[in-house]
Amino acid sequence: MEEPHSVNSPRTILSFSKRGRTTTASVSFVDPNDEKSNSGEHGPKPSEVYGFVGSITTVVATAIYLAWAYIPEPWLHSIGIFYYPSRYWALAVPSYAMVIIVLAVIFYVGLNFMSTPPPTSLTTMFDEFSREPSSFLSHMEGDEQPIEPISDLGIDKINVLMFDDAK
Repeated sequence: MEEPHSVNSPRTILSFSKRGRTTTASVSFVDPNDEKSNSGEHGPKPSEVYGFVGSITTVVATAIYLAWAYIPEPWLHSIGIFYYPSRYWALAVPSYAMVIIVLAVIFYVGLNFMSTPPPTSLTTMFDEFSREPSSFLSHMEGDEQPIEPISDLGIDKINVLMFDDAK
């Protein structure tokens, strides 16, 4: 026996079922006060909650960092804060982070240069997916020519198109 197919809508639920050769359709209205039908439809998504908590945490951490880095020690002692990291780390950590990011970018670019074949290699022009242009369309005339199938242009045609001075 075939299972009925359901189409969900915010207002109605339509279900279609085939029994033998006849098709029946029924319409039922969902009660908006029913707690079972509304569970999971409303409320914030987890990604929204994580984004909100992450942004609030970032703002609070930045405020604490700036207070630790710029407020003089006597003011911190007057409000009861005596134990905190050395002020050296207020400059060292961001400096180290920037150097690590710059070195990572340089390493990434260098790795790409090492894995790319040289410009003189034929693998930069031909591979297993290369397609030669077909010549079966040359015998047709005028408006009867269909659109050519997708193919690769040869390097000689590309050089003529890009570097020909006779334009």
